[in-house]
Amino acid sequence: MFVGITNTPRNYAWGSTHAIADLLGRTPSGGPEAELWLGAHAGSPAVIEDAAQVGAANLAEWIAASPAVALGADWAAREADAGAPRLPFLLKILAAGRPLSLQAHPTTEQARAGFDLENEAGIAVDAGNRNYRDPFHKPELIFALSDTFEALCGFRPLAEVRGIIAELRLLDLATENPQAAALDLLENNLAQGLRDTVDWLLRDGRGDDSGEVKWLVERVVALAEHAEFLAGGGAAIGYARELATVRALAAEYPGDPGMVIALLLNRVSLRRGEVLYLPAGNIHAYLSGLGVELMAASDNVLRGGLTPKHIDIDELLTVLDFTAGPAPYLAPVVLADGVSRYRPGVTDFELVHIKADADAASSTPVPMRQIALTGPAIAICTAGGFLVAGASSSRAVKRGQAVFVTPDEGTLTFAGTGEVFLATTGA
Repeated sequence: MFVGITNTPRNYAWGSTHAIADLLGRTPSGGPEAELWLGAHAGSPAVIEDAAQVGAANLAEWIAASPAVALGADWAAREADAGAPRLPFLLKILAAGRPLSLQAHPTTEQARAGFDLENEAGIAVDAGNRNYRDPFHKPELIFALSDTFEALCGFRPLAEVRGIIAELRLLDLATENPQAAALDLLENNLAQGLRDTVDWLLRDGRGDDSGEVKWLVERVVALAEHAEFLAGGGAAIGYARELATVRALAAEYPGDPGMVIALLLNRVSLRRGEVLYLPAGNIHAYLSGLGVELMAASDNVLRGGLTPKHIDIDELLTVLDFTAGPAPYLAPVVLADGVSRYRPGVTDFELVHIKADADAASSTPVPMRQIALTGPAIAICTAGGFLVAGASSSRAVKRGQAVFVTPDEGTLTFAGTGEVFLATTGA
């Protein structure tokens, strides 16, 4: 069964005012449009275009009423073991006009334990100081749709962190009032390890205004601004992108220690079509850009700076993976010409990207693309149009349209030109 779905973008303050509308051919609302949710998450379940088709107004209602039909018998039984039948993934179009908070997500084991403990403590599920709003993990991937998608993700190799500190020391020497002792604080803490450094930055930086971290943050921002001044005069600046990020974060979150934590992280500029996979424990922040985000359906977020919201330092340190290494790019498996599958190795989700360009100079028809489903799926067309056919029915989708597909459709055939994304369960 093919069921047309739609939704209204979430108006988080960091959202772009036009990127989602531009992508999908919609009229902008006039306010920020941060995320378009396509799934059954209770926070914003996708609206069913023809409620009479399935007897429900949205995906969450339909799945609750007819899980074996919507999810398939196997997935309905499997998800029922977690408490109730549920769609295990959430597909989003995400448009960041401003930086998001630094954050990380728990493993399944951490989420279950934390959720139970907070329930036992009587903390309301929607309380501002709640860490675990459900017992599920939340790995996620982001596929860049804009020409560049800017992000921070994962701790960078320590040699690079020391290179940044060395650049800051050179900039410090080029000022009228060098303050090397501020940078000594960072280097001395770093010698104790990344965990202790993040602990110090967050704990001292969120204390009173006289702390050491306050001085360090002020000095790093001043040096980043001095780097911009020197670059304007023709000077070559090492780690110029990282220092530009500090300046941008300082403008959004003045005094926040997260801008120093940002220097410890990989600074990534995804090109269109590149993908990051962010597993449990990976600290990250999206800075700007438009992308397709696919994640496990969960609300569990442990924040680590660049936010006025609740930060539980002890729980964050428990969840974070402090392994330093390169940015976690996810390479596709190429299934056919123009068809790529992004499979991160979790059962909750995988993403298939189909791009078929029309050849005006050729009379040869564009080849059809076939994808075998392993569970329920959601497709959204971001350009052109396709006829999608399954075992028992078919549906046309054009730019801006989305459809939920039940797993009994088996193998899907896509015929058309443009671009479409298919989210489904992992193998």
